[in-house]
Amino acid sequence: MSMQPQPIPSEFYQRHHLLPLEEEADFIKIGLTRDTPRQLLEDIRLSLRKEVIPVLMSREELESGLRRLMVEGQGLGQSTEEEEEQDLDLSQDLLADAADAPIVRLLNTLFLKAMETRTSDIHIEPYADQTVVRMRIDGVLHEIHRLPRSNHPQLVARVKVMSNLDLAETRHPQDGRLHVHSGERQLDVRVSIVPTLHGERVVMRLLEKNLRMLSLEQLGLNERDRQLVTDLVSHPYGLFLITGPTGSGKTTTLYAILDLIRSPERNIITIEDPVEYQLAGVGQIQVNEKVGMTFASGLRSVLRQDPDVIMVGEIRDPETADIAIHAALTGHLVLSTLHTNDAPTAATRLLDLGIPPYLLSSSLLGAMAQRLVRRLCPKCKTPAPPDPSDLYRLGLAEAPPGARFCRAQGCPECHNSGYKGRLGIYEIMNVDEDLRSRIARSEDSRLLGKAARDKGMATLLDDAIAKVERGLTTPQEALRAARL
Repeated sequence: MSMQPQPIPSEFYQRHHLLPLEEEADFIKIGLTRDTPRQLLEDIRLSLRKEVIPVLMSREELESGLRRLMVEGQGLGQSTEEEEEQDLDLSQDLLADAADAPIVRLLNTLFLKAMETRTSDIHIEPYADQTVVRMRIDGVLHEIHRLPRSNHPQLVARVKVMSNLDLAETRHPQDGRLHVHSGERQLDVRVSIVPTLHGERVVMRLLEKNLRMLSLEQLGLNERDRQLVTDLVSHPYGLFLITGPTGSGKTTTLYAILDLIRSPERNIITIEDPVEYQLAGVGQIQVNEKVGMTFASGLRSVLRQDPDVIMVGEIRDPETADIAIHAALTGHLVLSTLHTNDAPTAATRLLDLGIPPYLLSSSLLGAMAQRLVRRLCPKCKTPAPPDPSDLYRLGLAEAPPGARFCRAQGCPECHNSGYKGRLGIYEIMNVDEDLRSRIARSEDSRLLGKAARDKGMATLLDDAIAKVERGLTTPQEALRAARL
């Protein structure tokens, strides 16, 4: 009696790093790497009773395909009617956990989908009758999955176990961190859990390690702005600030600047929370408030390390602001960020933190405000005349000659969103002698902004319009990000 072909579970492929590509009645194509044992192909041939055609792939291509296989197998986007009881596992290798309990598989699949879709945040939100999972992709939240409310405690428990938080504590907020990886790709995850009316709400901020550093040009700065930033950070001492709301790419821009100015002749030290990228030749210090390592205490210690350039992740209190200003006045180039709406407001914000006007006017080199807009997918963007109402809201009477307005279309490459990736829009205030005297007189941000614009400063909206006219983004994105 001949044996019947036996189907192969997806867990087998994930365990052995094989990728089923195409299957027909008499053959199956299997993706593999140079290191894959060929005996596995023989096992598949005997099990399926059909020819196995090997397809050589890079490790990165193979792991990306396995992530998609897991995401599709989990059925994200569909409501889960039933979940089995699960046994929590401390393993954090996402592909290795493929055959684990349902809640473990679900959370791992969320991380894998996040890697594939450039997600920056995952929200797990409990409501009266169900739990909603949303992901922030290119700055916009999208609903990904719904599951029964009864499964919410299990999902939160899994997050707590992975981030070493107190399972029994459900009445107070908790913050933690966890690390997961899928092959060569690694995620550092900051976890925030707060109690709500219907259960604990989880928000996870994702940071992919080992990402390629971006240059100022790749971030979206035009030639004029790149030259201005390069001139400002070429000073041997002074303070240069990058401003914007949370998630506007300030730290990524700081790293691009550090990459631009680092050299063996310069001692560069950073104080960060957390350390987002690792830069060769740069001393990087992680803030740890539990042991007393704050921005202020770290900055005070760094000054005894003979630095030439100091990068402070954020100025958030008067003590840090005071030390940073004095460091900028005593021969150090200080780079940092602030939470303000535009570049001129950076000066008034430091005045609000108690910095004397005469010290600020002597130390501030410049400030750059930024936002992120979604970049149109290059594969499917479609030329389209602008809507007159959009032109009006952008402050334009008509489309300028030569402008290439486009609209979002949607294709598999961009997951049918019409957008793929993001780029920055910028506003750079160069503090010249006139602005120094105005800051010394404590003029408010409105007057500082008018003076800077009179000298040629392009506003966030100006830069956004320029990128719309080049077909890089849409009028709707420009209005969403740049109208203050």
